[in-house]
Amino acid sequence: MASIIPIDPAHSAIQAPIKLLRQVRDAMTTGSGTPQSRLDSLVRVIADAMHADVCSIYLTRPGDILELFASHGLKQTAVHITRLRFGEGLVGEVASTGLDLNLAEPQAHPKFAYRPETGEELYHSFIGVPLLHSHKTIGVLVVQSKAPRTYTTDTAEVLHAVAMVIAELAVGSKIVDLYDISGGQNPTLQSQQVSGLTLAGGIAKAPIVLHRPKIEITQLVSESPEEEEIRLHGALLELQQSVDSLIDQSGLEEGSAHREILESYRLFSQDRGWIDRILEAISTGLTAEAAVRKVQEEMHARLSQITSSYIQERVHDLEDLSERLLYHLQGVEPSAALGVLPEAFILVANGLGPAELLEYDARRLKGVIMAEGSATSHVAIIARMMDIPMVGRVENILNLVTTGDLAVVQGDQGLIYIRPPEDVESAADTEIAARASQVAAYAATRDLPSRTLDDVRVSLNLNLGLFVHADHLAAADVDGVGLFRTELPYMASRELPSVGDQQKIYRDAIEKAKGKPVIFRSFDIGGDKQVPYIQVGDEENPAMGWRATRIGLDRPVILRQQLRALVGAAAGEQLSVMFPFIAEIAEFDAMKALLNKELARARDEGITPPTDVRVGTMIEIPSLLFQLPELMSRVDFVSIGSNDLFQFLFACDRGSPRVSGRYDTLNPAVIRAIKSIVKAADEYKVALGFCGDMATRPIDAMALIGCGVRALSMPPAAIGPVKAMVRSLNVRDLVHYLDYLCTEPAHSLRLPLERFAKDHGVVVE
Repeated sequence: MASIIPIDPAHSAIQAPIKLLRQVRDAMTTGSGTPQSRLDSLVRVIADAMHADVCSIYLTRPGDILELFASHGLKQTAVHITRLRFGEGLVGEVASTGLDLNLAEPQAHPKFAYRPETGEELYHSFIGVPLLHSHKTIGVLVVQSKAPRTYTTDTAEVLHAVAMVIAELAVGSKIVDLYDISGGQNPTLQSQQVSGLTLAGGIAKAPIVLHRPKIEITQLVSESPEEEEIRLHGALLELQQSVDSLIDQSGLEEGSAHREILESYRLFSQDRGWIDRILEAISTGLTAEAAVRKVQEEMHARLSQITSSYIQERVHDLEDLSERLLYHLQGVEPSAALGVLPEAFILVANGLGPAELLEYDARRLKGVIMAEGSATSHVAIIARMMDIPMVGRVENILNLVTTGDLAVVQGDQGLIYIRPPEDVESAADTEIAARASQVAAYAATRDLPSRTLDDVRVSLNLNLGLFVHADHLAAADVDGVGLFRTELPYMASRELPSVGDQQKIYRDAIEKAKGKPVIFRSFDIGGDKQVPYIQVGDEENPAMGWRATRIGLDRPVILRQQLRALVGAAAGEQLSVMFPFIAEIAEFDAMKALLNKELARARDEGITPPTDVRVGTMIEIPSLLFQLPELMSRVDFVSIGSNDLFQFLFACDRGSPRVSGRYDTLNPAVIRAIKSIVKAADEYKVALGFCGDMATRPIDAMALIGCGVRALSMPPAAIGPVKAMVRSLNVRDLVHYLDYLCTEPAHSLRLPLERFAKDHGVVVE
């Protein structure tokens, strides 16, 4: 094998990158030649500037095919003949990953795919960079030489700048058609139903408004890098000031976790690494706008390869900040791009940052549809706080709609109807009106007791986290907080929350409860709730992996800091702590021992202790079903967590669309499991609650009451419907019927229970 020849910087790094960029621009835009002749001229220009033997441009065709469109150095007969699929060969690898490859002896690389018609066996070096536009790979730029060599970092950076200019001009001149390569269709007038991921529940019907369009960059190559740097710094200052103003006007309480989300967003706008990358791109000869767009595309390609939910949230923040920065560079306030909005509208976007969502008038914004998004993203958390239905992961949504199209968003089902037919539109109107009527009816019964027709008291409690609304807790029909999710502040912060910060959040919840009980669940991070400061790593089954109690016991310092904050927050008040994801009695004992150490520490330091400490656990791992006597003898209370318990009980991943619907929560096995837990709790006189999603649906909640559950915990919006069911139910009739149904080997008891509700006048709608 020939030795690798180190490249002399005087020859490898391009001597005048600005001159090269201008030549690239001129080759693509001047003259009356055909697109093919312009590409042919372009590859010659780049090869000469790079002192390279080969320069080739591959462009993307429908079906994720890369076609050799132009080459200087390879056999001309291969042009428009050589094709590679995404992921095939070195060129396909660059296209599929969106990352560059820089190789000496490329033929030794396991991805190398030989194409005899090109004559590329003569060349022993390879550098390929993607042509990126609107987060799509529209092609690959390749440079090769006969000598085996690795190109310098400076050369690679200049090639990326060249690739950015080529991509922008190729799309702008219609050499590449983004509709064509994506396989998308232009919007039609036909009605369409599409599905996505529920990010926030509810229903809305309104015309569509597209989120502000991307800035079109007309000048790519700078005349003076120094002047572009000055423009960038000025725009960055305006950006940071606008974010400060947005946070100040948000109305969020100082220190609240929702405000912390925006504060972390502000810090990201000052990120030194992001700014330095833009400055480096400017130094190669790009305008400030082109440099921002180049870094935006490259970081999106790089970070999108990482599955961490935290990293994906950074991608969304980067998208938002990059677009806002481009507006400031153009001298336009980002909010001005919103234009005159209708009285009611549904927003459609590729992705949104939390700051972008807050720019819209919440009274007019009725729903949101996104091509991206996750349930734990910052923007989804803000949407739920604003009570705005949101559906994400709707593929190709931007190609399916135009501004003004009527749409229906059914957040609970993750369904979107675009240009709905009359029957769907009418049904949506009926449901919206019914929900409004129900809300009014529920409000009228707030002061009435939550008791069944045969005088069985059912306690209704809230599932909360992050920010506590005092109005929700003050409601007469709310008995307390059955589940305070303490992990949400961990997920909203880039760093481990301090003891003081946590204590402030917990104390705020206790004070707003005004004597009503609050059950704090220790953090349930890990699994699908990744945080940046604890490296869980890749797991084949994260739901059953290193999470919650397992992290707490393996990282006791982190857990003890949280328990210390809870003890301090409950000074002079009752403290109820619930441990999640307990699989065996020894784990509960170990968790309780750590809590006892923090209680002892508080006493030793003279800190006012809680007046009473109640310790309990979630029942969500089936192994506890076979240890109930031992468990009940140790706890003050238990709470059934149906979301995990039932997915483990049926070995069905609730995050998998293929299997998540295979079981029903009203399966006889579920009813029997719940009955066994209720029986054990009654025998040991242990308080029992239920805090899974099952409690939010009136028909399911009715079944839980029939099993003997007398305390349910749910989001605030579910209190009214569940209470209406409770006040129309006769428990004795239901218990006898449920005992009979459990003897049937049915897939689900839902239908017979719905019939029971209808026959007995139980309100379950």
